[in-house]
Amino acid sequence: MGRLVVIEGLDGAGKHTLAAALTAALEAGGARVTRLAFPRYGRSVYADLVREALHGEHGDLAASVYGMGLLYALDRRAAADEIRAGLREHDVVLLDRYVASNAAYQAARLHQDADGPVVAWVRALELDRFGLPVPDAHLLLRVPPEVAAARADRRAVADTDRRKDAFESDTDLQVRCAKVYDELAQRQWVAPWHAVDGVADVDPVALAARLG
Repeated sequence: MGRLVVIEGLDGAGKHTLAAALTAALEAGGARVTRLAFPRYGRSVYADLVREALHGEHGDLAASVYGMGLLYALDRRAAADEIRAGLREHDVVLLDRYVASNAAYQAARLHQDADGPVVAWVRALELDRFGLPVPDAHLLLRVPPEVAAARADRRAVADTDRRKDAFESDTDLQVRCAKVYDELAQRQWVAPWHAVDGVADVDPVALAARLG
């Protein structure tokens, strides 16, 4: 059975880049690796509803913290069999965002911390009720919110399909979300957390070794 490793961090932190580098390092060491990113835009109706809501569609849906949280969770529930198959067939399943992202962002939206009720709700919904596979490790890619915002701006300019959504454009939300992520890591929420400096050059080989 493979290990489920999750990369978490703010929008623009560099999660996709880290996932690619870490995949290459793990495969160079002989590991079989598969990757999946959430939300699964273009593959999941729940993810597409999220994207549409964050760009102003579906009335006041985006304003509903629990409504949006449920859509994110349903996207992962629909992918649960794919994750389990990946764990059976690979040494590492590497996820770009997972349950912790839902906890961090919804807590930040409600001005709650990692011990607040919405974090408990996310855990009860996704891991207990939906029975999603529990991660073996989280990698928190830590960057200052202003750095993440600048990277997200550059990405939006370079790729017209990646224009910033309502969450990415909310600077205060990103600051609060970074704080909740740090709290989740400090509490070792659900599974072990490893902090990664997203500003410094990341050594993917050393990081792969840390994951065992």
